[in-house]
Amino acid sequence: MADFLENRTYDEIQPGQTAELQRTLTRDDVALFSKVSGDLNPIHMDEEYARAQGAKGVVGHSLWATGLISSLLANVLPGPGTVYRNQDAEFHRQVQLGDILTAKVKVVEKLPERLVRLECSVVNQAGERVMTGRAVVVAPTTKQRIEVADVADISVRHHDSFAALFDKVRALEPIPTAVVHPVDQVSLAGAMEAAEATFIAPILVGPEGRIRAVAEEHGIDLGGTEILDVEHSHAAAARAVELIREGTAEILMKGSLHTDEVLSAVLNKATGIRTERRISHIFVMDVPTYPKLLLISDAAVNIAPDLEAKRDICQNAIDLARTVGVERPKVAILSAVETVRPKIQSTLDAAALCKMADRGQITGGVLDGPLAMDNAINLEAARIKKIDSQVAGVADVLIAPDLEAGNILAKQLIFLANAEAAGIVLGARVPIILTSRADSVRTRRASAATAVLHAHAVRQGLHDKPAH
Repeated sequence: MADFLENRTYDEIQPGQTAELQRTLTRDDVALFSKVSGDLNPIHMDEEYARAQGAKGVVGHSLWATGLISSLLANVLPGPGTVYRNQDAEFHRQVQLGDILTAKVKVVEKLPERLVRLECSVVNQAGERVMTGRAVVVAPTTKQRIEVADVADISVRHHDSFAALFDKVRALEPIPTAVVHPVDQVSLAGAMEAAEATFIAPILVGPEGRIRAVAEEHGIDLGGTEILDVEHSHAAAARAVELIREGTAEILMKGSLHTDEVLSAVLNKATGIRTERRISHIFVMDVPTYPKLLLISDAAVNIAPDLEAKRDICQNAIDLARTVGVERPKVAILSAVETVRPKIQSTLDAAALCKMADRGQITGGVLDGPLAMDNAINLEAARIKKIDSQVAGVADVLIAPDLEAGNILAKQLIFLANAEAAGIVLGARVPIILTSRADSVRTRRASAATAVLHAHAVRQGLHDKPAH
């Protein structure tokens, strides 16, 4: 936009004069228009609902196109000082996310009392009519050149997906959870917060004296929580895993110890709780600029997974996506490009994973890849690349080519896009919650809620339990 707005007075305006602008409809535009107008029709808000109605995806508001006309009249022709008198509009087709709309006004005639009649039109990138109509305005008499005012930055959060998780869990029975070595404020408070929310029934495994000292120092109410006294972190991990093997606990929660210590006990061939499936970590992310929960794997466990490991990473992520309410998850296998390149191993792996899904070696989801990040999560990017896919632009799950890529992606979303990230490890006999000192109270609760939902899903036989 120009730094200044300059109008055309009634005397300057002549029939045939035109002005136009171009805008691309974004998800933020739809969200803000819905909020301001109060129009909450689900076709503007819900991807799945819109597709069920025959649309390609979320549909923009028809009046958003009319708003472009209003912008032209107010800013350009006639510009500042203009007063709207009337507008008629006829709408010809739906506006989709990513559509590039060109709005145009043309002076038809000048009327008495400074009235000006203009022809109005909006077309999309294909030249198809979106809206046509006429407007009548009162044109200004005084020439004005006005500096454009700064508009406050607006951050759009399209949803609160974690709240939906919390609502689902509140109706469920708390799951017995072995909390390993919770001897600092963060890990102990996280466990007790989840207990207070009735998500879990914690069993604290660690040095009892240290646990009680932390609770007293930080005012954490342990109530009647069971504490199993063991001398150090290695013993705590081993004892917690033993509780899982006995059936006393159905979730494992990491406390104040290294992740390697927990996973070493989990994967011990003789005494652990490993299965035939590879374990993997899945971030469950609420991203303000994405319309639904976004799962990312693996960003914490498998450093450079081979094809066999990636198969299990995909299956674990699909299982968790189904747990949190996605009936048939759309899984994007990420790479730097969206075509198979023999010199880029991740593209070969992506193609093989898709074929494995076709052959029933990965079940419960729809896979596509290789996909670059942009066309995995952005419909317009996928459209520009002419990618015809059920997954491109609307992915529920992103499978990273390796741990470094996955970790960088997740951290970028957290620190640059204000995303919130819960997460658990799947592939063992039970879900494992890996807490972090950087986790907020809300993300710790979301991780616990996710694990509880998954434990209940396994109880109900909604997922194939990995073979022991």
